[in-house]
Amino acid sequence: MANIKSAKKRIKVIETKTLRNKMVKSALKTYIKKFESAVEAKNVEEATKAYKTVSVSLDMAASKGIIHKNKAARKKSRLAFRLNALNA
Repeated sequence: MANIKSAKKRIKVIETKTLRNKMVKSALKTYIKKFESAVEAKNVEEATKAYKTVSVSLDMAASKGIIHKNKAARKKSRLAFRLNALNA
C-alpha cells in the first residue's frame, strides 16, 4: 500500500478511470452484439441503425483513448463490410 499522499491519490484516480473504461468497453460490446444479432436476423433497417450507434461509440472511445484509433477503424471497417454484404 502506498504511503505517500500523491501515490494514494493516483491509486484513487486510476480506480475511477478503470471503472469508466470498463463501462465504455462493456457498452461497446453490447452495441456490437446488437448489430450482429440484427445481421443474423437479416434485418437491414435495424442493422443500419445499430451500425450508426456502434460507429459513433467506437469513435468516441478512440478519441478518449479507451481503445486505439486503429482498432476502432478496423472494427468499423469489418462491421461495414458485414452491413454491405447484407444489403447486397
